[in-house]
Amino acid sequence: MKPRIALIPGDPSGIGPELVAKLLAEPGLSNEADVLVIGDSHVLEMGQHQAGVKNGFQQVDPLGGEWVLENSESFAFHPTQTIPSSDVKIAEATQSSGASVLSTLDIALDFASDGIVDAVVFAPFNKQAMHSAGLGHDDELHYMATRLKVENYISELNTFDGMWTSRVTSHIALKEVAERVNATSIEEAVRLIHQILCNSGISSPKISVAALNPHAGDGGNFGREEIDVIAPAVQSLQAAGLPVDGPWPSDTVFLKAIAKEIDAVVTMYHDQGQIALKLLGFSRGVTVQGGIPFPVTTPAHGTAFDISGQGKANLGATRAAFDLACKMVSHWG
Repeated sequence: MKPRIALIPGDPSGIGPELVAKLLAEPGLSNEADVLVIGDSHVLEMGQHQAGVKNGFQQVDPLGGEWVLENSESFAFHPTQTIPSSDVKIAEATQSSGASVLSTLDIALDFASDGIVDAVVFAPFNKQAMHSAGLGHDDELHYMATRLKVENYISELNTFDGMWTSRVTSHIALKEVAERVNATSIEEAVRLIHQILCNSGISSPKISVAALNPHAGDGGNFGREEIDVIAPAVQSLQAAGLPVDGPWPSDTVFLKAIAKEIDAVVTMYHDQGQIALKLLGFSRGVTVQGGIPFPVTTPAHGTAFDISGQGKANLGATRAAFDLACKMVSHWG
């Protein structure tokens, strides 16, 4: 059976609606998955105008029964009314656009929780807009976890052309990182990315852990986190049978990934991995919401207000997010 994917347009003020229109216009997309588009009609129409394409939609009621379209050139469409057309302000982070994002996300999460769809793909969100609309969490991942009552460890994961990263700490101040790096947080990060790699079809993943300090602490001269915390955590994971090594200096560990010697790097903080990954492939990077009970993916870039509404958005990362969601559905479990 084809994967059933919920697709939402992200922030109406950014490039999300354009990206959704371009994705749906990709030849043969309906052969790869059954897509359920969730959003406001005028937002999707705006995206088509920006992209210079025309998508066919057929309104469905997913709560009323089977919504998958048979032998149709149109995509299943669940209409919402989350934002008046007059409130859509291109290239502006507004409360209205943030509220629209949260509303469509809630619907997609509910559909996935109820088994109506298998996975969720969302176009870029804008955190400033979401916070102005009442987002009471650091980011959308923690919002999702609360809504879904997830109590296990969660973390954003990123991937580009088969190279993966996860991080022990994420959206916190840099000065707080060292105190958050401990045996538990490292082991949870490694175990999560190992599970996600398996769920993505990598049967025997290889994982390396990055150091926190320059030159992996230089034998304790630049900090003892590698000696006292990171290395013992890696050894504990190895003893449990996990395919992990490290800590490796963060300025060289990605060379191992580029050489395909490993599948993933576990970093200690947000930019340690994000800078490397985005330099290697900003236009194709994908973010996975790790720890959520079904696949949730999104392009790794943001709402790109500098080009929103201009038809210039690169589809690469959105297409990669869609493809990965489909792949994860077939290996999930």
